[in-house]
Amino acid sequence: MTASTAAPAPLHLVLGDEELLVDRAVHAAVGAARAVDETAELTRMKVSDLTPPELAELVSPSLFSEGRVIVLEQAQDIGQELADAVSAYLKDPADGVTLVVVHSGGGRSKAAKSLPTALRKAGAEVTECAKITKPAEREAFVRAEVKRAGGRIDAAGVSALVDAVGSDLRELSSAATQLVADSGGKVDEEAVRRYHRGKADVTGFLVAEKAVGGDRAAALETLRWAQQIGVPHVLIADALADAVRTVARVSAAGRGNPNQLAGELGMPPWKIRKAQGQTRGWNAAGLAEAMRTVARVNAEVKGAAADPDYALERAVLDVVGAKQNR
Repeated sequence: MTASTAAPAPLHLVLGDEELLVDRAVHAAVGAARAVDETAELTRMKVSDLTPPELAELVSPSLFSEGRVIVLEQAQDIGQELADAVSAYLKDPADGVTLVVVHSGGGRSKAAKSLPTALRKAGAEVTECAKITKPAEREAFVRAEVKRAGGRIDAAGVSALVDAVGSDLRELSSAATQLVADSGGKVDEEAVRRYHRGKADVTGFLVAEKAVGGDRAAALETLRWAQQIGVPHVLIADALADAVRTVARVSAAGRGNPNQLAGELGMPPWKIRKAQGQTRGWNAAGLAEAMRTVARVNAEVKGAAADPDYALERAVLDVVGAKQNR
């Protein structure tokens, strides 16, 4: 049997809650099964909607040897009876059946928490899909997406793309793929700026950058343009909070080498270097005032304010004022 027709792994554990990565892992498992049997039937079920007898029917050997892919979703919610049924099946998987278990890694019950271990012990092929939260991980994701699309991107291009798009992996992936197509494969900061000019070039991050820089006119101008093109209020507030927190943390760390501070602060060196430039003119009292402001506007844009546009404008002016009133 050649590698291209080798039997697919009968057991898969997709572990984590990063939706894009989970979707890709499930798609890959289905693709592997259909590479061997293009007619393999796909069934996706939430464990909360499944009973042990129904599972037994889904994974029972087929009289005509049809291939099947069974995807058990939200397995962190599994109950003891169904977990016992899955464990029993793991001891003797059926030929022609690919079982894919999607599990967040958490779970309240003992059965839910122990299921990933049982699958690992049974030899399941494991795909880790942990939530991407750290800046360095997000940057690595962008580089991987550009490479996946057949292109190359430099460090400045990575930071510009993350600043312009934000943290949503689907949007980052889509932008990376489009940029590779538009730029002929070589993506740099200018390519990112061209792509997002007039649409995403003015984002919450740019508003925040102008505000913490103390540039009142530019901060208001970019805020109004961001509001005009529909950047969500929450994203602008989050970016403002991130910028103020970053300046506060970098300011407290002192004027050290960004490469050496990266591990201590959990930030990429380029972000520390940028924040070190922004710390000039800030003092402890001003930063404390700015921190109170971003906490307030975060609550306001999530429902506490009758007019979130006005709340954001007031917050931007207050942050600028906190720096100027040092």
